[in-house]
Amino acid sequence: MSQVYFLSGIDTDAGKSYCAGWLAREWARAGKNVITQKFIQTGNCEYSEDIELHRRIMGIPLQEADLDHTTAPLIYSYPCSPQLAARLDKRDIPLDVIEASTEKLAAQYDVVIIEGAGGLMVPLTDEYLTIDYPADRKIPLILVVHGALGSINHALLSLEAVKRRGMELAYVLYNTCFDDDSLIADDTFGFIGRYLAREFPETELIKVPRIFLPQQKN
Repeated sequence: MSQVYFLSGIDTDAGKSYCAGWLAREWARAGKNVITQKFIQTGNCEYSEDIELHRRIMGIPLQEADLDHTTAPLIYSYPCSPQLAARLDKRDIPLDVIEASTEKLAAQYDVVIIEGAGGLMVPLTDEYLTIDYPADRKIPLILVVHGALGSINHALLSLEAVKRRGMELAYVLYNTCFDDDSLIADDTFGFIGRYLAREFPETELIKVPRIFLPQQKN
């Protein structure tokens, strides 16, 4: 049976796409048949820049499921929250379309990693948040954190929201790309590790190394 995960971050710029691509690459190298999916893509037209980044990191070309939009079924033009982007495009956010895409991918792959849009509390409507989607469907969560100043606050707020909803937190990915101050970064990583040991003892904390991708040719 395929395993589906929902990957989100402690803020919009936590490096979700980078970490989703890296994790998919590592699991593929370990022998798993892995695909990534974009939950809702904003700021694009007819393609998903996040899916393109996933494939670059994985070192593979765009897949058939990318070209037919199975991996990014909902794309909105304005770079903002899904609820605003959908309103500006005068469209709805049909969650059943996302579910159908995930089911199609799960029938073909061992693992599906769904990258969220923004952070966990980003609104889809006035009454429905991003976190509600995986919570309602019992999809295990992967949370991306980092070591920039202020990130502990954002991380703990996200983790409290996860705990309050009784969600399964499978992994926390610590994105080292923000580690410009080693003193703050080391303290943040240590603090989050200790917090998880107390509050989420089953959750694995993984450091995501900084990688450098070759420049794309025009």
